[in-house]
Amino acid sequence: MSIVLTGNNLTLAQLYAIARMNEPVEIHPDAARRLEESRQLVFDLVESDVPVYGFNTGVGWNKDKHIAADFFKEYNENVIHSHSLGVAPEASREEVRAAMAIRLNCLLRGNTGIQPAIARRYAEFLNLGITPAVPQRGSVGESDIAVLSHIGLAMIGEGDADYDGTRMTSARAHAETGLQPVELGPKDALAIVNSSAFGMAQGAMALCDLLDLVDQADLIYAVSLEGLNGNTSPLEPKVHEARRLQGQAKSAALVNRFLEGSFIFSPDPEKPVQDPLCFRGGAYVHGSLRDALEYVVEKSLVQMNCSDDNPCLLLDERRIVSCSNFETTTLAAGFEMLSVVLSHVSRMSCYRMIKLGNPAFTGLTRFLTPAEGKVHAFGTIQKTFSLLDTEIRHLSNPSTVDYLSLAGDIEDHANNLPHIAQRVRKIADNLKYILGMEMMHAAQAVSLRKQAAPGLPLGKGTTAAYEEFRKAIPWLDRDRTLSTDIGKAYGVVNEGGMLRTALSASARA
Repeated sequence: MSIVLTGNNLTLAQLYAIARMNEPVEIHPDAARRLEESRQLVFDLVESDVPVYGFNTGVGWNKDKHIAADFFKEYNENVIHSHSLGVAPEASREEVRAAMAIRLNCLLRGNTGIQPAIARRYAEFLNLGITPAVPQRGSVGESDIAVLSHIGLAMIGEGDADYDGTRMTSARAHAETGLQPVELGPKDALAIVNSSAFGMAQGAMALCDLLDLVDQADLIYAVSLEGLNGNTSPLEPKVHEARRLQGQAKSAALVNRFLEGSFIFSPDPEKPVQDPLCFRGGAYVHGSLRDALEYVVEKSLVQMNCSDDNPCLLLDERRIVSCSNFETTTLAAGFEMLSVVLSHVSRMSCYRMIKLGNPAFTGLTRFLTPAEGKVHAFGTIQKTFSLLDTEIRHLSNPSTVDYLSLAGDIEDHANNLPHIAQRVRKIADNLKYILGMEMMHAAQAVSLRKQAAPGLPLGKGTTAAYEEFRKAIPWLDRDRTLSTDIGKAYGVVNEGGMLRTALSASARA
């Protein structure tokens, strides 16, 4: 069934389905009417010869240049050509599909005045599986002009595209699907390029991963807590009620759910009064990630369902107004906040691994070896997760305020949203490796405890997670190439099956 786009209610789940699952899209009839009405207003304004930015004037520093009506097609093609400035590497297929879906949805609000046939071309590209080749570097975040132009190239039959899994020219993709390249008219080129859809698309795909990853972080932390034989008092609901932070309360509740029935709730006089903060505050810091995600998701949904055009066409007033609706500093700053919190999550995970390898904290063997003096076990894996954590730390450094004054000093502000979204994407990928390695430590510690105390009960969710993980990464009974295990552990986290199994098991009575 098609996802019907209205311009008002595109969700992250729907965007995920369009971008990654190739769900088809459909334009709502009311939105189609708005496209026609706003386009007619464009013609009315052009015929009145009123200077309108991007319609019958140039763009950027050339805003004072008049564009004659008989030059519209050539001028708009020139805008696409002159603004196709992206450099390698290329964005992924799913990111480009997400960008096209977001741009189409925002166009449907009727604030742009784009030619309806071009809006339909976004839908046709999505539904036919034509994905333009888009270099991902070149945008400073005040509209993604330099990269979205490459989608415009594909629409006019130039540049490259992916079709049916094959790289080809856009002209060939048009021919093989029975399409004709679009012909640009007034405002069309600006409508294609003057949007933040690309940065939002990359950020949205990262958000989809992170919304799942925070739950996995809670699950792996729960298994680590059993590996440590840690204290559960920081998870008590009344503690979180007193704190009044929803994120940490939600994470603590999920950890408690995974640990239901576990031995660690039993009194143990050998336990210390308090665990190290990386264990004591695990759910709390994960809660900070949930709070940050809530904010960024909220602002992202606004961005995915709004007009970010300059100028902004006000159909009900029959006016077009110069503005800065392309400004995405709120969103860029939100993603940077997310980066910083993810760095905290990563560092806490690394410290939990270090503690799990230390007999002073676990009462188990050094580096969780099954045979001291014979098997090195996790003695050197610390170097790998330390490096990945260092990358995350540097990727979390702010870059929103790094920009130059461009276009003849007209464009003297920027926010670097695409660059920040790309960094978040890399941070999330590194974190999957780190959490996978934490699960390697946690499972090894649990295995040692189960050997020492056969029949030791784990939680409902953690039992399922432990067993699912062991299907991919067996007990470390002798030294082997851990790069292989690290790759498999990353795969377990990336695929998400361990989480689904744990959620299912912990939901059963």
